Amino acid sequence: MRKTRARGFTLIEVITAIGITAFIGVVIGVTFSTTIANKDVIEGQAERYRMLRAAMSRMSREIGAAYVSDRYDSKRYRDAFDRPTNFVGTREKLMFTSLAHQRLYADAKESDQMVVEYQVKRSPDPKAKDRQDLLRREKTILEERMERGGTEDILFEGIKKLEFQYWNSERKQWEDEWDTRRSERRTILPTRVKMTIIAVDENGKDVKYVSQTRVMLNTEFPRFQ
Repeated sequence: MRKTRARGFTLIEVITAIGITAFIGVVIGVTFSTTIANKDVIEGQAERYRMLRAAMSRMSREIGAAYVSDRYDSKRYRDAFDRPTNFVGTREKLMFTSLAHQRLYADAKESDQMVVEYQVKRSPDPKAKDRQDLLRREKTILEERMERGGTEDILFEGIKKLEFQYWNSERKQWEDEWDTRRSERRTILPTRVKMTIIAVDENGKDVKYVSQTRVMLNTEFPRFQ
């Protein structure tokens, strides 16, 4: 009876098998790396859109609760420029008093009133070189001029442009500024405010986001008789 000898792999077969295994490993590694990179990009985009929605929602809520009041000490505040409540808006900037303040602590010496200001400035973050951010200034004590004091925080990072427009219900048109320090507008606010944010998307293109909010208290609180 003829015996058959067990035959092993040749050197060429071993090298070929190692090469195929190494190639498969490289493909799997590249696939994992690409997947992780895509995951990071998608999560970054989602976080950016979340910040944008939060910024728009917060501005809508606070502007919707804007108000002006004639109930102030006329001996301490000489005129409309000095009074503690006003609505001063331009195309690129908005400063106003609002009833939308939320107290974070039960015993805080604060009310629902505050001064709010939105504008675009160079980012205060030292790591963000030449980046423009949407900044929000809040002052909870209405005791001095509106443009002074308060704390400033970033509302949206990497903004390219911010625009406001104000609806004049009498003329039925949008206007680029609204100032209750002027005698003709001392007692009235715009019935609506349009907010436009221009930012750069993931493809490097400018994208415009537009929202509107209705000002609920668009007439002045009158002085007590």
